[in-house]
Amino acid sequence: MLRIDSRSLRVRLLTRLGLVALVGVGVTWLLHGVLLGSLARDFLGDRLRQEAHYTIDRLQQAGGPTGQWLEPGELTADVFHHLYVLRIGDEVFASSPNWLTALEPFLETSEPGVFEVHSQGRHLLVYRQALTLEGRPGVLLIGEDFAQVEAGLHALHWWVGGIAGLVLLLLVLLNLLAVNRSLRPLARLRQQLAELQAGQRERLDLDAPSELDGLLAQLNHFLEEMQRRLQRSREAAANLSHTLQTPLAAVTQVLRGRRPIDDQRRQRMLERLETMQGQLASELRRARFAGPLGGQCSEVLQAAKTLCDLVQTLYPEKRFTLASALAEDTQVAVERQDLNEMLGIVLDNAGKWAGSQVTCRLSDGAGLLIEVSDDGPGVDEHALVLLGQRGRRLDESTPGHGLGLAILLQLVEQYHGNVAFSRAAEGGLRVRIHLPRPTGNTASA
Repeated sequence: MLRIDSRSLRVRLLTRLGLVALVGVGVTWLLHGVLLGSLARDFLGDRLRQEAHYTIDRLQQAGGPTGQWLEPGELTADVFHHLYVLRIGDEVFASSPNWLTALEPFLETSEPGVFEVHSQGRHLLVYRQALTLEGRPGVLLIGEDFAQVEAGLHALHWWVGGIAGLVLLLLVLLNLLAVNRSLRPLARLRQQLAELQAGQRERLDLDAPSELDGLLAQLNHFLEEMQRRLQRSREAAANLSHTLQTPLAAVTQVLRGRRPIDDQRRQRMLERLETMQGQLASELRRARFAGPLGGQCSEVLQAAKTLCDLVQTLYPEKRFTLASALAEDTQVAVERQDLNEMLGIVLDNAGKWAGSQVTCRLSDGAGLLIEVSDDGPGVDEHALVLLGQRGRRLDESTPGHGLGLAILLQLVEQYHGNVAFSRAAEGGLRVRIHLPRPTGNTASA
């Protein structure tokens, strides 16, 4: 049994196009019948009007007894062709007495025009015209049997219907060819996706209609993002392997050895374990990056308030101030965990180095602008370029592993933003994060 998939795009297009073709052809055929009948009535009515004027002219020119023009071999055959009814004064003449009863009521008025009469199972088209003959007013009716014309029109109409059916079938076939041809890019897209899954290609390269440009761009962007995540995972595994192997081997060797562990060796072991812990924590934080394809939005002001309050508890002796030019419900197309990570890194870093004051400013400038500054010792101009380098710490007196700003740079890069370091007006470090507004995304700063 043939099953039709109602969810199929091909079936939907063919069904809708078929219905449109059916309605179009059907309406055209119905209008043809109506217009054909109307044109026939107009044509015959105009011919009857001309015959009426011709007949009146001959009657007026002859001037003799009216009856001379009413002989069947004369007026009926040469002029009227079908039938007539003529009233002059009180006299009424008819070429067919059978129709006199049906047409006599129409002699009561002299208003010219075409009308139809149905009587005795026949359909008559009649034209009425007033006249004056030998000083006496009269009315002339000229009629023609319309039944034969209707029969011919009916046959013609059904012939046109048959041709319309063939045209409809042709339209269906053309629609089938057009739809199949138009859906070829989708078949090629499916083939390329299969090749992509089989590892035979790395991205989609398809000559597709412009309507699919956005879809292909999004798919390729998604593939690139997945490739970047895979590369990041591999780098994280390699970094952990490289960073942890040597300290673990050293610690294992010390623990397996029989030499007593003095304070100095214990301290070195602790330093190595702390380094391992910091590296592991850093890579775990990177693994949590969602990136711009997370499809989530975050309320910037609420996140900033929450993190300022949180960092305030960590550094109670310092004051954190939030200045925002954004609306309360402003959202940014950044996953919530990623936004908290960005704000947390810069606020925590500022809290470590600030003397007494940390200021966080939020504004909108072609995207989201986050600016955090402190009144600490700051960083020399020549050393600003070193900030964010992996594992680089410019001051060993403060606890840390030198990985926070490096993580920040990598995270902001995921959202195609940038981070700038400069000297703050308060004297300390100013970190400026710019997250551009994503194209085509409804969520914006």
